[in-house]
Amino acid sequence: MSRSKKKNKNKLSSKLRTEIRNLFADNPNKQLNYKQVAGLLDVHDPQVRKLIYTILNEMVKDDELKETQRGKFKAGGKTKRSIQGVMDVSKRGAGYVIVEGLDEDIYVSENNMGKALNGDKVEVVITKSRGKRLEGKVVDVLDRKERLIVGTLDVQDHFSFLIPDDPKINVDVFISGSNLNGGQNGQKAIGAITDWPESAKNPFGKIIEILGKPGTNEAEMKSILAANGINFTFPDEVMAEANTISLELPKEEIAKRNDFRNILTFTIDPADAKDFDDALSIEFLENGLTRVGVHIADVGHYVQPDSYLDKEAMERGNSVYLVDRVIPMLPEHLSNGVCSLRPKEDKFAFSGVFDLTDEGVVKKQWFGKTVINSDKRFAYEDAQEIIESGKGEFAKEILKLNGIAKNLREARMKHGGLEIHASEIRFLLDEEGHPAEVVKKLQKDANKLIEEFMLLTNRSVGKYVGDVKNKQKKPAEIIYRVHDRPDMEKVQQFAVFVSKFGKKFSFKNDRDIAKNMNRLFEEMKDEAEFNMVQSMAIKSMAKAVYDTENIGHYGLGFDYYVHFTSPIRRYADLIVHRVLFNELNKEKKRLPRLKDVADHISQTERRAVEAERTSSKYFQALFLEDKQGEVFNGFITGLTEWGIYVELEENYCEGMISVKALRDDHYVFDEKEYLIYGKRSGEEFNLGDHLKVRVVNVSLSKKQIDLELVD
Repeated sequence: MSRSKKKNKNKLSSKLRTEIRNLFADNPNKQLNYKQVAGLLDVHDPQVRKLIYTILNEMVKDDELKETQRGKFKAGGKTKRSIQGVMDVSKRGAGYVIVEGLDEDIYVSENNMGKALNGDKVEVVITKSRGKRLEGKVVDVLDRKERLIVGTLDVQDHFSFLIPDDPKINVDVFISGSNLNGGQNGQKAIGAITDWPESAKNPFGKIIEILGKPGTNEAEMKSILAANGINFTFPDEVMAEANTISLELPKEEIAKRNDFRNILTFTIDPADAKDFDDALSIEFLENGLTRVGVHIADVGHYVQPDSYLDKEAMERGNSVYLVDRVIPMLPEHLSNGVCSLRPKEDKFAFSGVFDLTDEGVVKKQWFGKTVINSDKRFAYEDAQEIIESGKGEFAKEILKLNGIAKNLREARMKHGGLEIHASEIRFLLDEEGHPAEVVKKLQKDANKLIEEFMLLTNRSVGKYVGDVKNKQKKPAEIIYRVHDRPDMEKVQQFAVFVSKFGKKFSFKNDRDIAKNMNRLFEEMKDEAEFNMVQSMAIKSMAKAVYDTENIGHYGLGFDYYVHFTSPIRRYADLIVHRVLFNELNKEKKRLPRLKDVADHISQTERRAVEAERTSSKYFQALFLEDKQGEVFNGFITGLTEWGIYVELEENYCEGMISVKALRDDHYVFDEKEYLIYGKRSGEEFNLGDHLKVRVVNVSLSKKQIDLELVD
C-alpha cells in the first residue's frame, strides 16, 4: 500500500472511531451490531462497513466497548464522548487542548498525552471536571502537524536518536542508519517524523539537513529558523526569476511616472541597513506649506502576482531579523539592490505626497507611481546630530521635517494614541561574530521623525481606500493593521502592578486608559522601573494583527491604518500597494482571498517575533558564557510558579533564579498579587525588586542563563 493510501485509511479509521465512540456514549444502553452502527452512521460502502467491524473489535480490546454477545456491542466503562482540538504542549510536558467555542482549554497531564505532539489535532475524552477546569486524556491523533524538528544527534553503534531542542517536543526521534544522511554524534540536525507505529514508544524519522557543531552561531541560528518553520535559502526557481530583473529603469516606464529626481530626497535608516524601503523628499512652497514626499520602494512593479517571487514572498510573509543576520522576504538582488532606494541611483517608487502646515495639518495629498533619486543616505545618528546641533548638510530641511513630525506626534497623542518610548537590546559583535558588548538603544528624534511620516502615510492610504462615507461605492477590500481595545481585566492587573511602585492608575473607559498610561509614562520616564512598567503596559494590551475587517488601531489612535511603507520586508505592504494601484486606476485586477492572506501573514509575523526573541536569548547566553561565577546587580522583571526572572543592570541580559534553588523557605507564587513569598518567613519577591545575583550556569543549546541569589 502506498504511503498516501495508508495515510488516508488511517484518517478514515480515526474519523470512524470518533463517530462510533460518540454514538455509544450518546446511547449507553443500546446493543448494536456492525450493520446497525453502519446504518446509524449512514455508511453504505462494503469496504468501509468491514472497517467498522474491525474498529468495533479493537475498541473491545481497548475496553472502550463490551461485546455482550457474538457480534453485539455496548458502551463499556471507558466509553465517553470525545472532543476534538489542537494540542498546545507546555515546556514542562503537560498540554492543553484548545477547542474552538470552548471557553476553557482542556488540561492533559504528561501521562495522558499518548502520542500527541505540540500542534497536533487530537481527540480527547474528559476524565475530570471541576467547575470550569476540565481534564482529559488523548485517545487519538487525528492530524499530525507537519513539522521539522531541530535537535542534537545521539549516534550509537546500532541505533540513533534525534534529541529535540524544543522542550515542547518531549520525545526523541528514532533514526535508522539509512536515514542518518551522514550525521555524526553530537551534531545539530534537522529531522522529520516519517512514522509512529502503534507499538513503538518513539516516532521514526529521517535527517533532512546537518547543521553542524552545536554552539556555533551558524548552527544555532539555522536551528532557530528551522524550529520556527522559516526557510533560510530560496528555491532555485525564485533565484532564477529574481536574477532576470535588471537594475536599469526602462525609459517607457519612467515616462508614465511623476518625476521627482530633481527634488531634494534622502533616506534616514539604521547605520547597518542595506534594504532602504523609504525616502523623504521636501519642497518649500510659496504659500507657506511644506510638500513632503514619502517615497516607498515600488516592489509591486517587479514582483508580479502569481510569480515565483510573489508566491515565495507570501509564504515567508516578512523578513526575519536575527541578531547577526537578516533572512529577507525577497532575494538580496531585489531587497538590497533593485528595489532598495540607494543614494545616487534612479529608483521606482510608489509615493504619498502631502502639502502640510507647520502644525502637521494635511491640506492636499496625492498618491501615485514615481521615479526618484536619493541625494543622500543618513544614518539615524547623523540626522540626530543635525537635529541637536542645528548644523550640517540639509539642516534646514531636516529641522523643518522634525518640527512637523513633533506636531504630528502631539496631535496623535491628543487623539488617543499611546506614547511608547521604544528601546531595544543591540549586540555589538566582534569579527568572529561573538557579542563584545550589549547596549540598549532608545528612540530619539531622528527615529521619531521617520516614524511619524510613515504613520501619516499608512493612515492616509488606509483612509483613502476604506473611508467611503462620501463616495457612492463600497470600500475596496484591503488588509488593515488592526489593534483591538484592551481587556479591562488585564488593565486592572496592570493597575495592581504599578501600585507596587507607589503609583496610582485608574480609568473610566477605553480612552482613559491610553491618556492615563501616557501620563504615567511621562511621570516615570526617568525612574529605574520605567522600562519594566512600559513593558507590562504593552502586555496588558491586545496584539496587533492583520485583518480585512477594520476595527481601527487602538494603540495609535487611528480609525484607519494599513501597512504601506515597507514592501521589501512585509507582504502586507505589497498587497496594499496592489489594492491602492487598482483604486487609483479604477482597475479590478484579481487578488487572492485577502482574509486568508491576512491570517497567514499574522502567523508568519508571530513566528518571526519568536525567532528574533530566541536569537536574542542565544546571544545573551553567549555573552555570559565566560562570566559564570561572576556577581551582578539586577532587578526582577518576571515572576512565575517556577522562577524569578532577573535583568542584569550592567548588560541587560536576563536570567532566572529557580524557586527550587531558594532553600531557606518554601516559596509560593501568588498569581493574584503577582509576587512570590516564603510560607514561613513571609519574605516577598516583587517585580522591580533589586537583587544581587551570581551566574551559576549558561546553556547555549537551551538559550538559558541560571542565576542564584547572593543577597
